[in-house]
Amino acid sequence: MGLWACLAVISPFPFYYYLWTHPQKWVDLCGSGRDPCKVMAIVSHFIKLIQFISLLSVSTFSWPPPLYFWPLFIFGQFLNFRVYQLLGEAGTYYGVRFGKNIPWATEFPFGVIRDPQYVGSILSLLACLSWVPFLYIFLWVLGYAFIIQVESKEDPATRANPLS
Repeated sequence: MGLWACLAVISPFPFYYYLWTHPQKWVDLCGSGRDPCKVMAIVSHFIKLIQFISLLSVSTFSWPPPLYFWPLFIFGQFLNFRVYQLLGEAGTYYGVRFGKNIPWATEFPFGVIRDPQYVGSILSLLACLSWVPFLYIFLWVLGYAFIIQVESKEDPATRANPLS
């Protein structure tokens, strides 16, 4: 189960890499009449479910969690919620790469925390270290570090054609 759990934990990152580097191919694959952000969100949620199931398969739960769990998890989820609240589905799921006009967000946590959604996810994962073996948390965080690096080098010339 360990190898499958490792593969499941890192599974979304090649998908995100492909979409970031080949947005027009994704838009074309989705076809006219389909919102590429909505399709990405559906696929991402399915992959996220596989990730969580894989973590559950290797986790050992005990109650109560350590004291560090609550502040890390709550703040991490707050960041995720806030990013989604400010950017919406299109902003969260690569809308700018798929040719959508996404307004620039300046409210907290933007401008204060670089990559707040990924930071929130990493904090939430670190909160679970008492239950999930280090290897799986490490791989997941490594995946986020990889995608943060990929997304930091956006070339506007590689964006998909604007959606009508």
